[in-house]
Amino acid sequence: MTPTCQTEPEAWTLARPLSSQNALVTGASSGIGRAVALALARQGASLHLVGRSAKALAEIVDEASQFSSVKGCQLDLTDDNGIESLIGSMAESGTLDILVHSAGVFHQSRMADAAVEDFDRQYAVNLRAPYVLTQRLLPRLIASHGQIVFINSTVGLANKRPEVGQYAAMKHGLKAIADSLREEVNQKGVRVLTVYLGRTATPMQEAIFREEGRVYRPDTLLQPKDIASLLIHTLSLPRTVEVTDISIRPMADHANSGLGKGS
Repeated sequence: MTPTCQTEPEAWTLARPLSSQNALVTGASSGIGRAVALALARQGASLHLVGRSAKALAEIVDEASQFSSVKGCQLDLTDDNGIESLIGSMAESGTLDILVHSAGVFHQSRMADAAVEDFDRQYAVNLRAPYVLTQRLLPRLIASHGQIVFINSTVGLANKRPEVGQYAAMKHGLKAIADSLREEVNQKGVRVLTVYLGRTATPMQEAIFREEGRVYRPDTLLQPKDIASLLIHTLSLPRTVEVTDISIRPMADHANSGLGKGS
C-alpha cells in the first residue's frame, strides 16, 4: 500500500534540545506512539508520523502541528513498497535524527492452539518491519549521529506465561536486533535505546484485559505520557552518555505480573 502523506503548515519552534531535529515515529496514531509524537512536537522536533488508522493519524497530526512541522503517513509497515515510498517522501527533510519504533500487534494463545497466521503477523509487524525500516534509514541516522529507540516489552527480557510465547519470541528477537545494532553503530556516533515496558494504559492493553476477563483499571498501569517524558529526557542527554536499556513497570503488584507494553 502506498502511504498517503499530508504536510501541515510549519508552526513555531523554540530553543529546546530537540527543536532542530527530525524524527520518525511509528505507531503514532494511538497509545505510546501518540504520546511520544506529542512530546517530541512540544520540543519543536520536525516529525514524520506513521500509523495505520487514517482518522486517528489525522487527529494526531492536527494536534502535533500546533507545536512543530508534522507530516503524517498512513502505512502498513508490512508493505515493503510502502516503506520505500515513505522513505522517498522524507527525502526533502535530509537527515534523520531520531527513529522511534512503537508500532506493534499482539495475539495470545498456547502453542497447542495458536494459529501460525498470528505468528506470521506478529513477526511481520513486531520484528521484520523495524528491522527493514532501520536498515533503510541507517545511512541517514549515521550521517546525523542519530538515535534509535525500540519500544519493547518486559516479556522481551523474560517470559513465564505460555500463552504469550509468540509475542515473547518477537520481543526477544527485537532485543537481539537492538543489542547487535548498538555494537555496530556506536562507533559511528549513533545511540540505540531499548525500553522494556510493563503493562501500559493503551487501547491495546484494554483489549488484552478484556480478552483475559480482567477488570481494566488504567490508573494502576503505566501512563503513555510518562513514558514519553522519560524518552524526551533520555534523548536530550549530552552525547557523552548513552542509556542502552530502560525497564519500567507499574507500581501496583497485580499489574506487574503479566504482559508488558501496549500501543
